[in-house]
Amino acid sequence: MKEPIATKAAPAAIGPYSQGIKCGTMRFISGQIPVNPATGEVPEGIKAQTEQSIANIKAILAQTGMTLDNVLKTTVFLADMSLFGEMNEVYGREFTEPYPARSAVAVKELPKQVLVEIEVIAAE
Repeated sequence: MKEPIATKAAPAAIGPYSQGIKCGTMRFISGQIPVNPATGEVPEGIKAQTEQSIANIKAILAQTGMTLDNVLKTTVFLADMSLFGEMNEVYGREFTEPYPARSAVAVKELPKQVLVEIEVIAAE
């Protein structure tokens, strides 16, 4: 019933997990950090990192014919809550009304010392 979602247009999974899972009409996209899949580089600053994380999410969603308009729920992990305003500025440009439900939390540390990681749940 569950099928893995994989694309070279987003960073490969670096552990025992999938970029995403398709289950019926639902899509569960693993947390995406701001790694450019073509270069392996991480951009500087929270705005550029948020843009790259969302670009990775778009690529994984596109692999199953979805867009950000299909996103129902997001979880945003921040290295520091003081980055929320700048992240939110980019987030608000990328997602449209009706906006997905969202949680945003600060965490002690993220992989590769990035500033943001975003996971999503989407549906057809």
